[in-house]
Amino acid sequence: TRFGFVVMSDEGSPLWGLMLASHGPLDDAQRAGRMKCSSCGASRMFYCYSCGALVGLDPRDVPNVKLPVKVDIIKHPNETDGKSTAMQARLLAPQDVTIYTYPCIPELDTSAENIVLLFPGPDAMTVEELWEHFSADTCGGEPRPKRLKVKEQSGGAETHICPIHRVIFIDSTWNQTTRIITDERLQALPNVELKSRRTCFWRHQRGSPDTYLATVEAVYYFLKDLHSHYLPPYEGEYDNLLFFFSFLYKLINKAKQTAGKTLTSDALQLR
Repeated sequence: TRFGFVVMSDEGSPLWGLMLASHGPLDDAQRAGRMKCSSCGASRMFYCYSCGALVGLDPRDVPNVKLPVKVDIIKHPNETDGKSTAMQARLLAPQDVTIYTYPCIPELDTSAENIVLLFPGPDAMTVEELWEHFSADTCGGEPRPKRLKVKEQSGGAETHICPIHRVIFIDSTWNQTTRIITDERLQALPNVELKSRRTCFWRHQRGSPDTYLATVEAVYYFLKDLHSHYLPPYEGEYDNLLFFFSFLYKLINKAKQTAGKTLTSDALQLR
């Protein structure tokens, strides 16, 4: 990006310490105000959540994040585009993130890839348990589709192996998840859940605990945990997945403090 890197410095924020591309271009775009999307003509700020085009930003101003696994996001058809953070992940990691609108889902070939579904439940494993699950010879008497090789030494250095190739996320309110999670096409996938994380999302679902994460938060925390357990020491490789999210969080909370009342992105005309 044009303006180098910054670190979130507000120690009181759950986002403190993130290593991010500079928010300078977002500050400029925010001051310029809403513009028409060049693709669909809708009035937007930063990006078009309908068609995925940047608005008021040059592609060079937006970081490009490389992920260690493929990410597929299945969006509920009734999930409002403007309230979803899934498009942020798609814009920031375009080579590795794909969004599907249910009933469309990705082709899932568990004989060729180790695939997991991020969803909590009594049978869900933790990220730490992925290696044991996929390296075992059998599961209920049936052979694993992709047995992992034991870590080997190459030139005196340890070879790191990620236990999965693809992870599925569901983008919907918690009340809407049943329709997708019960789809027979997803039933064979092992479920994995995150350790409790506290959301920073300004559109928190009323009556839900603060451990219910926005989609881009879930993607970020899952990948960070995956990296921390199976890859070299984490050095902020995926922090920029929260590039847009952290800026909006900072902007909205600043407006709340200034106004002395609850504001949302609607009030700030960010949608």
